[in-house]
Amino acid sequence: MPDTLTRINPSTLPDTGSLGYSQISVADAGALAFVSGQVGADAKTSEVPEGLELQIKQVIENLNAALHAINAGPEDIVQLRVYMIDLNQDSMAIAMPPLMRFLNGARPSLTGVGVAGLAGADLKVEIEMVVQVPVKSS
Repeated sequence: MPDTLTRINPSTLPDTGSLGYSQISVADAGALAFVSGQVGADAKTSEVPEGLELQIKQVIENLNAALHAINAGPEDIVQLRVYMIDLNQDSMAIAMPPLMRFLNGARPSLTGVGVAGLAGADLKVEIEMVVQVPVKSS
């Protein structure tokens, strides 16, 4: 984790560290990248797989591509927002394990939002992120 990014789970809020995210992420310096919501569409074909499990896999590939484009990694993510059709315990049980593997212990702040619909009728999940852009070394 960069020195300029601090994760906080104060005792006055529920401890979410064991769930894989932090209540508060403080970015101390540098530029922030606001990454538009990524959906389960393949970048080359625009095809969207059926089912939440396959869509979350594609979303994670797209999130990785966005991070790569700014020379960042999961440890640089300040905030994730997960928008999901039919957000419930069952859908979270499908989406969270691969998402936690993607984060690889980074524990950004995270918000899950249940929505009635997304930009495409076949879309089930969309994730946007705020990323602290790593400082370029000279």
